[in-house]
Amino acid sequence: MLNKVITLGLVLGLLVGLGAAMTGNPVLHAIARESAPLGKIFINAIKMVVIPLVVSIIFVSVARLGDPRKLGKIGGMTLAFYWVSLIPAIVIGMSVMKLGLRFTPDIEMPPVEATTLPKLQSITDFLVSLVPPNPFAAAADGAILPLIVFTALVAAATGTLPQERRERMITAAEDISEALIKLVWWILYTAPIGIFGLIAPATALLGWGLLQSLGIFIASVFVGLVILVVFVFLPLLLFIAKIRPLQFFKSTMGAMSVAFSTTSTAAAIPISLEETIKKLGVSDTVANLLIPLGASMYRPGSALFQGAAIVFLADLYGVPIPISTAGAVILATFLVSLTVAPVPSSSVVTMAPALDAIGVPVAGLAFMLGIDRIPDMMRTTVNVLGQITAAVLINTKTEVPKNISSDDDPAVPSE
Repeated sequence: MLNKVITLGLVLGLLVGLGAAMTGNPVLHAIARESAPLGKIFINAIKMVVIPLVVSIIFVSVARLGDPRKLGKIGGMTLAFYWVSLIPAIVIGMSVMKLGLRFTPDIEMPPVEATTLPKLQSITDFLVSLVPPNPFAAAADGAILPLIVFTALVAAATGTLPQERRERMITAAEDISEALIKLVWWILYTAPIGIFGLIAPATALLGWGLLQSLGIFIASVFVGLVILVVFVFLPLLLFIAKIRPLQFFKSTMGAMSVAFSTTSTAAAIPISLEETIKKLGVSDTVANLLIPLGASMYRPGSALFQGAAIVFLADLYGVPIPISTAGAVILATFLVSLTVAPVPSSSVVTMAPALDAIGVPVAGLAFMLGIDRIPDMMRTTVNVLGQITAAVLINTKTEVPKNISSDDDPAVPSE
């Protein structure tokens, strides 16, 4: 229902904006102009909640892993695969979108003020900036990426504490996270109004060019996701696990269908477990650990989407991304891709820190939210395929005995 009303806000904003651009009607121009403060309030609300939300989620996710020294072979290999494989996903998204920009019309958003542009010049500068001398000052300045690094380190240290003390801190962080998630839901309920206030003025200024650019963005994301599956996941499955592409797709048809229709990796967990165990021969031990873990920590399709979106919005607002800073942008995208919140379009909402890091106005998120239903269906499907791929590969490399297909239901973790 929320997706429908968000789409309604987008459509109304486009209609008013296009009407103003095409007819020059002063009433429509006035509506578009006067609705702009509504959009600013909506974006400010997102920026208000995103820092504490990201921090609390990162803390819980890392602290829940426990002592890093006790992860074991399966846990260590899994985290290594998750983190390493996100980089090519981001690079593919950025590269395909860069090519797609050749087909977008020449449109110009209002220029970004020079004072808002970051001083980031190289990957070295960026790495140095990730270690804040004062994390509280970083939080006050809205520098979320250094805060993410600090939070992850504190969470890792928390994981080494005695269980009772560790659980007390994690429980407090979970309570904060749940309250913030509730606040995000309240903000998203106002999204139709906020998106109207952002889309109508922009469309009145840019006309049909904006609509064409958004269509090319969606097409670029689709192409990037196909490349990720065909040239990354399938070769790994073929050469490491000896699973042919057709066999893999046949075995995961149910999981793909659920993911595509619900846009929820959590909803696909039960069928993913069943197909991974019964049809792909992954052991119960590996599947029951990696499928739920992947649903909360590993979303390669979302990482690709975020990489593409950052390149698209940077171009839209005239913010250059030279080769010298591309590595920093990739790393920034990688950090925010680790943050997954159980709210609609979380891949869009949590992208704000990366946009801030390279000087792209966060207001651009309104365009992504408005069209997100279609990309969300595509990237969720790829997220689930990536999670199943990881389970198969880790099962193969750890030499865990494979299952014999049976009619028994696989163990599904309780919610």
